[in-house]
Amino acid sequence: MPLITVNLIENVFNAEQKAEIIARLTDTMVEIEGEALRPVTWVKIEEVPEGQWGIGGKVLDAAIVRHIQQGGSL
Repeated sequence: MPLITVNLIENVFNAEQKAEIIARLTDTMVEIEGEALRPVTWVKIEEVPEGQWGIGGKVLDAAIVRHIQQGGSL
């Protein structure tokens, strides 16, 4: 019974996007493990507060992530 944990920076994804993440990750796992395991495939989203996540020595917040989503760089 898989448990998929997704860590996201808080205030980046809305409820609809999170629901899509859950649905699509579940579908992907079911493709691998078989339909019978859909009812026991768990996806958990954990949100990390802005400013408590970093990459390359730089602190990330929602505004920076949105900038990257639009094709910008760190």
